[in-house]
Amino acid sequence: MDDLMSVVDWSRWQFALTAMYHWLFVPLTLGLSLIVAIMESIYLRTRDSHWLSITKFWMLLFGINFACGVATGIILEFEFGTNWSNYSWFVGDIFGAPLAIEGLLAFFMESTFIAVMFFGWKKVSPGFHLAATWLTAIGASISALWILVANGWMQYPAGMEFDPDQMRNVMVNFWDVALSPVAINKFFHAVLSGWTLAGVFVIGVSSWFLLLKRRTALALDSIKVGGWVGLIGIILTIWTGDGSAVQVSKVQPMKLAAMEGLWRGQSGQAIVGFGILNPSKSVGNDEDPFLFEISIPKGLSVLARHDVNAFVPGIEDIIDGVDYDNEGNRINTVSYADRIEMGRLAHDALRAYDKAVSSGDQEARVAALQSLRDNYRYFGYGYLESPEQAIPPIAMTFYTFHIMVMAGGYLLLFFVAVMIFVYRFPKILRQRWMQWVAMLTIPVVWVCSQSGWITAEVGRQPWIIQDLMPVRAAISDISAASVQLTFWMFAAVFTLLLAAEISIMLRQIAKASQESDVADANINNPKN
Repeated sequence: MDDLMSVVDWSRWQFALTAMYHWLFVPLTLGLSLIVAIMESIYLRTRDSHWLSITKFWMLLFGINFACGVATGIILEFEFGTNWSNYSWFVGDIFGAPLAIEGLLAFFMESTFIAVMFFGWKKVSPGFHLAATWLTAIGASISALWILVANGWMQYPAGMEFDPDQMRNVMVNFWDVALSPVAINKFFHAVLSGWTLAGVFVIGVSSWFLLLKRRTALALDSIKVGGWVGLIGIILTIWTGDGSAVQVSKVQPMKLAAMEGLWRGQSGQAIVGFGILNPSKSVGNDEDPFLFEISIPKGLSVLARHDVNAFVPGIEDIIDGVDYDNEGNRINTVSYADRIEMGRLAHDALRAYDKAVSSGDQEARVAALQSLRDNYRYFGYGYLESPEQAIPPIAMTFYTFHIMVMAGGYLLLFFVAVMIFVYRFPKILRQRWMQWVAMLTIPVVWVCSQSGWITAEVGRQPWIIQDLMPVRAAISDISAASVQLTFWMFAAVFTLLLAAEISIMLRQIAKASQESDVADANINNPKN
């Protein structure tokens, strides 16, 4: 058992490592591709070589980032087969479908048109080149769509049923999988957050040019485009974040309780604006959940249910199977103890079904199949030994969620201020303090992005498929030593890859700062 848990823990760390490095590159790809497409559209409309220079500069940075994202993304998908083969077998027909569509449609679409973007300036017409740039941006978003459909299905499995003859889940309704409200909301939230991140990146790099007093025309025009994309992105990200909270309250209430460090809920539940968790708090003791907190009255009820008086269950309420309606009447849901029992009944029924099929006992087969269907909803709980094992890591979920929220609030204020300065007080953009604020906001937006991803994934533990399969049942039959070895190999390779990207980008930014404000001023032919 110790070796099993060691394999589980190391496999989780390895996948988390790969996902977090991959997520450093993906949001910038999503947002910067849109910004580049907008800049090239302005160039084609104005035929001003100044905008051509701007477009080519940001396109180069986009290409560097895109290549690194592809490298980490390929490894991430391979890990499902190497580290999580039981999971891949259990749901391969469902999970593999959106990933196959992503590879066959979106990735090939990106790969094809990105070649035209970089090498087709003098080989295709300006209109076709612009179309290729937009199709690259659209392809990146479509790629994100199908990956997030797969991830959303893990958070809220729909459109499938379990086939006991194959011992795996099979898809019965593709559109229930593709149009899951959880998946669609995750898609928009992720893509729009990419707009936000790219907007900050463009403003921050442009502020570096202003600090050096070089390429000021490029910097100021870039700030306008990046500012509009980032402002729209952060407003819509906050809106879709509200939608995410509503979906989580419906399908993953334990995650929501962990996000707020909520042990016992109430009607008109307050939301914690800032707090320090009590590490001694656990199920069954009467200690205060917080050492310190600042709360907003009724805020969580509004966030989760859009109702100031709604009851929001806490961790212990969910474990006990307790909820309340708007009139304050107690609603008994399925307690975690009952879920564990039902999960074990489902496991027993599956074994009985297999035995009945082998012996040819049709009556026993039908009875076992009915029992399996009655209890399959909580199949994953049959792997758990106690209700406490179904509680996610509260501290990490709580703190990353609140870091994301606070950083998101700061980013909204940042973009509003930048746009006011751009159009009303442009001299402020030339102040050193403002330039340093803009540059230091670059790591803030990445911390915000990573915190959101950690909240979404850590908050659903111990499940790899919500309620159906815990991570401990999803791993491959491999040794802990082999996972440890590849973990450190990937850590070294990814760190070198990140260092290489930063180094190349800084070199290109430094090179651009040495050029004239219109690097392509000698280009007079609009077909170039």
